[in-house]
Amino acid sequence: MSEAQVQAQQAPLKNTRTLIGRVVSDKRSKTVTVLVERRVTHELYGKIVGRSRKYHAHDEKGEYHMGDLVEIAEGRPISKTKSWVVTKLLQKAALV
Repeated sequence: MSEAQVQAQQAPLKNTRTLIGRVVSDKRSKTVTVLVERRVTHELYGKIVGRSRKYHAHDEKGEYHMGDLVEIAEGRPISKTKSWVVTKLLQKAALV
């Protein structure tokens, strides 16, 4: 993949969706799994409930690791389950 294609993938367009989440797995090559948590009101009962979803995001250089807080942007489908790209690192994981 040329550098221009990589930069085009990582540079989010103006109208793309972006999400913020925590990396929960970095075991696969060039892919990280990002857990995005959100709080919504239950339709019937009105109680605030936590919802979460995992997204597979493209990480070309393998620079993001477990525990990092990252921003992901939606892009073209890269594989069967991967159509998100990590755009930037918001917070590095704390050392344990």
